[in-house]
Amino acid sequence: MREQKNYFLVMMGGSGTRFGASVPKQFVEVGGRHVFLYLLDAIESLSVADGFVVVSHKDWVDYIKEVTKGKYSKMLAVVEGGDCRSKSVYNGLKELKKYAKDEDNVLIHDATHPHLDGARIPELIEQIDLYYAATLVSSVYDTCYIKKEDGLIDHVVDRKTVAVGASPEGFKMGVIYPIYDNASEEELGKMTSAGAIWLSSGGEMGTVVSDLLNLKITYPNDMELYKLLYNNYYDKR
Repeated sequence: MREQKNYFLVMMGGSGTRFGASVPKQFVEVGGRHVFLYLLDAIESLSVADGFVVVSHKDWVDYIKEVTKGKYSKMLAVVEGGDCRSKSVYNGLKELKKYAKDEDNVLIHDATHPHLDGARIPELIEQIDLYYAATLVSSVYDTCYIKKEDGLIDHVVDRKTVAVGASPEGFKMGVIYPIYDNASEEELGKMTSAGAIWLSSGGEMGTVVSDLLNLKITYPNDMELYKLLYNNYYDKR
């Protein structure tokens, strides 16, 4: 009987307009290497990872192929993203469909989260096996409020019930692919994260708490923070 496999979708199709640099944030160099290469290194070295597909902005597909050529045995393909997040995910899923069976897992990781909490991935896979979907999350330690439309505080939320979504979020191929495959162009354009789409369809989603700093690179100061953390935090994890 064929063993279940685990595949990653590395999402890096954005143009980085909010970042404001001459190149998208994932192509900025830290320590003499592009940021996204550190993420690919982490996936490549992960024993439970069987392969990965990179979804890139169309202008960078050839460049990614060039800088990764012959370096990653688990890289299956680099494919062009769409004009929105959901279409990019769908393009990646269509490519993975060539390799993944319904019982296999697909873990969607954004390159804007430049590090992978590899120690938690086996737990994440266990949760996917239980609920068909799961995501890494970060706990919230500050007081959480619900605001009213006028900006005033309505009430305090029990922070034990709140979690911040991290990367990756994972799904059984057999449940997430049909959602995207059956969606219209208009529906794909309105969809947000894969997790939000799954929950809106009535699915359950497990969680695994990660204590890794869930840094997301969006603005230039985020990149400066990553540069500081790379040598003093992430490379020691």
